[in-house]
Amino acid sequence: MRTTRRDFLSLLGLSSAGLAIAACGKSASATADDGTTTLRYQGSVGTVTPAELAADLGYLPGIKLKWVGNTISGPQDIQSAATGQTDFGGAFNGAVAKLVAAGAPITAVISYYGVDKESYNGFYVLQDSPIHSARDLIGKKIGMNTLGAHAEAVLDIYLARAGVGPADIKKAEPLVVPPITTEQSLRAKQIDVGVLGGIARDKALAAGGLRKLFSDEDLLGDFSAGTYVFRKDFIAKNPAAVKTFVTGVGKALDWSRATPHDQVVARLTDIIKRRGRNENTAALRYFHSYGVAGHGGVIQEKEFTTWITWLEQVGQLSKGKVAASQIYTNTFNGNAA
Repeated sequence: MRTTRRDFLSLLGLSSAGLAIAACGKSASATADDGTTTLRYQGSVGTVTPAELAADLGYLPGIKLKWVGNTISGPQDIQSAATGQTDFGGAFNGAVAKLVAAGAPITAVISYYGVDKESYNGFYVLQDSPIHSARDLIGKKIGMNTLGAHAEAVLDIYLARAGVGPADIKKAEPLVVPPITTEQSLRAKQIDVGVLGGIARDKALAAGGLRKLFSDEDLLGDFSAGTYVFRKDFIAKNPAAVKTFVTGVGKALDWSRATPHDQVVARLTDIIKRRGRNENTAALRYFHSYGVAGHGGVIQEKEFTTWITWLEQVGQLSKGKVAASQIYTNTFNGNAA
């Protein structure tokens, strides 16, 4: 079943209330008697997260990662961290800002994914589609992996920059369509536009018949787009472990950029085979990069202010409700210097 923007905003109101209650709880220290700190987290099928890569490279001394399942989306992943079901999670920075504004006691500590010329999300139409401009999207269905996150923000910014007014922006209809079926839905004309990135994008383009309307990289250039977060009480109880984690993940991101591509893919493939989750590694040949801008995953203020401004403009945040300085810190990133 597809989820509309209206459905999502209703669900967001309910989850925010739940977070307010959950925020009253406390996270227990994750450090064992031998000094090892266990961090619970959610993974993603067929991919290796920067945290998993850091652990495999030996960049997380004294840290043990405990996989508890796979996430269905960034907003879900950081809600799990905010409610204590996991110890850290990652999502689009706009989703992180919304959760902080809703009262979740979380702090963003390092960028973990982003956009560059190889790792981007494109908005694609069929080759013979009549859609050629922003105004052509009014009244059209746009399929994306989740609402209230990266793709919807980019869509709204694209429309606004093209001079489409707020009333008409609301007439463009984002719909949740799983990435695995986005290409099929687009070719079957169940949606008018499909947002495709990574493996799904490369496979769809190889099949032909699609045309890019625009991409987030076209619109905003290279930028870090999402961050890992921890609960504030977890950070207070385990500051050394958080610093080791953040610094190690930053080193892993830098390693993935500096190492020849075929060696990176070979390492990721080996990690997936060894962890034994019954996953197919064939799609890893489409891996390009994590897309994180700059060195060591260090967070830049503009990587939050861009999305805070968008959230205020579309009415999802009251103006001045939250500032970037309330959301993130580079204090634990040993690469920041």
